[in-house]
Amino acid sequence: MKLGLARVGLLVVLLLAWQTLTASGLLSPFFFGRPLLVAQALIDWFASGVIFRHLGVTLLETLLAFVLGTVSGVAAGVSLALSPMVAALLDPYIKALNAMPRVVLAPIFATWFGLGIASKVALGITLVFFIVFFNVYQGVKDVNPLLLANARMLGASRHQLLRHVYWPAAMSWVFSSLHAAVGMAFVGAVVGEYLGSAQGVGYLILQAEGAFDINTVLAGMVVLTVCALVLDTLVTRVEHRLLKWRPSHTEVAAR
Repeated sequence: MKLGLARVGLLVVLLLAWQTLTASGLLSPFFFGRPLLVAQALIDWFASGVIFRHLGVTLLETLLAFVLGTVSGVAAGVSLALSPMVAALLDPYIKALNAMPRVVLAPIFATWFGLGIASKVALGITLVFFIVFFNVYQGVKDVNPLLLANARMLGASRHQLLRHVYWPAAMSWVFSSLHAAVGMAFVGAVVGEYLGSAQGVGYLILQAEGAFDINTVLAGMVVLTVCALVLDTLVTRVEHRLLKWRPSHTEVAAR
């Protein structure tokens, strides 16, 4: 409770400082905007209902990229971790693809899939996939060999090892990557909307930038940030529910 109040208090102090600096002219309102005008832009968006259609499109693109990128990343990570020869064969190609600045793929995806949702989802998948893939791959590779040996001695099949040993060991790594993947999914959606779209929050931000309306740009950033925080909170709740078996930091310290 006290921590929550402290966080709210810090936010209020920062907003007051921002408003004071821009109102006094120490910071240029043209470049930095004003909190009250940003709030007014948000109120106008939601009061008129303009934001809902655009926000729905961006959230759909984000969720599709997040889910598809996560599923494919988990599947590839587990498969390669359990197939050392295949992993060694594909290693240089995976590293090369990961090193590529994937944002430059946006124009290519726009050419392949058009300016609709598909191109934004494809870009988001490429951003989410590698974050999840490397975490899952490392999580499966780091399974305690003694634990594996004991399970095999008890007659565990490959399927049972995957379900009861590898998968639980990788779960912590999966959820660790998902917190970063949430932001990357939003990046893929918004960057795609920047490069070519007629709808979405990224489109609204681009239109505001063209009119040199920094307050509306910041309003769009606020909307995206809040949505990302909400999605991250949902991931955290699912994590706590699925990983109840994992001891908390308090329990570990007590031991």
